Amino acid sequence: MLSLLKPNQIHLIPSFVRREGRITPAQKKALEQLWPIYGLSLGAGYLDLTAIFSRQIPLILEIGFGNGESIAQQAYTTPEVNFLGIEVYRPGVGQLLAQLKAKELKNVRLINEDALKVLQYHLPDQSLDGAQIFFPDPWPKKRHHKRRLIQLPFIDLLWHKIKPNGWIHLATDWQDYAIQMMEALSQYKGFYNIAGQGQFIQNLGQRPITKFEHRGQRLGNLVWDLKFKRID
Repeated sequence: MLSLLKPNQIHLIPSFVRREGRITPAQKKALEQLWPIYGLSLGAGYLDLTAIFSRQIPLILEIGFGNGESIAQQAYTTPEVNFLGIEVYRPGVGQLLAQLKAKELKNVRLINEDALKVLQYHLPDQSLDGAQIFFPDPWPKKRHHKRRLIQLPFIDLLWHKIKPNGWIHLATDWQDYAIQMMEALSQYKGFYNIAGQGQFIQNLGQRPITKFEHRGQRLGNLVWDLKFKRID
């Protein structure tokens, strides 16, 4: 593999700047009333995912779910799959909580923490059937590219957490970030490109199209999807 470091020894630059933003009354109410139902608080060790979800079925992690539109839709259409969502911005968490209640979903749990912290210290190795990261912050200025999440140390960390034959699905509307993602994943020998060497996949219903993406499409923005499978 890329590194002999254990996952909790990997040091990565934070890929976000914590800014709370405005929380609407509805989001605040959802956080107060629904977090005890859907939210997870982190203790000192690994999460007991079997106990949390009360059933052993495939588990998909979504990092940076934004307002939760994608993860809520997937959880609704595939009740035979559990979903774990990580997001640092509380307004988005509040908005997703309201969606979960409205759809009466029982197969989603949320964490309001830095994803790197969760992966390094709280998720057991080989506990995920898949991981998806849609439209992560592109940090467009060249001097900020070091803050981009999808880099080799992070890919190595994800490799440890995903089961054999599990997958990672990425999407971005920034072409140079898409190229960087492709180069990093292609360089890492623990994943292979299911679309073929250097090829992007066609979405074709593999993930929901969000309002953000629809808006971008109307403006003529292109989207690049990558899907890689884990191998030993």
